[in-house]
Amino acid sequence: MSFIEQLGSWNWFILAGLLMIGELAAPGAYLIWLGFAAAATGLVALAVAVGWQAQVVLFVVFALLAVLVGYRIRPKADKASDRPFLNRRAEALVGRVFTLDEPISGGSGRVRVDDTVWRVEGADAPAGSRVVVERVDGATLHVRPA
Repeated sequence: MSFIEQLGSWNWFILAGLLMIGELAAPGAYLIWLGFAAAATGLVALAVAVGWQAQVVLFVVFALLAVLVGYRIRPKADKASDRPFLNRRAEALVGRVFTLDEPISGGSGRVRVDDTVWRVEGADAPAGSRVVVERVDGATLHVRPA
């Protein structure tokens, strides 16, 4: 008789533990729900003497139910953020109006935004002109006259 056969229904609890540990290594992979299904199968196998085929069918049914429950209670990822420009702060400048610190000559100049100086590109304009940011390309603001 092999070691696995000697464990009997405890195999399901071992599988449940491995799946739950696996969830720690790969969070969000639904392994926790499969672990719950394996634990439920183990409980049924302890309470009622059923063959391994019935245990596998029970596990599949419990796994489907557990994954559906997990899908229903998981947080929705499409919630609007209260800080949409957190990792794209320069994009928050699009549409804002600024006054040029240095003139735009030859297509480039500089503008001060709060405590930072940005490189701007656009039509030539004298220092002190007001410009509107149309788009951002890396650390360069593309502007047009306001």
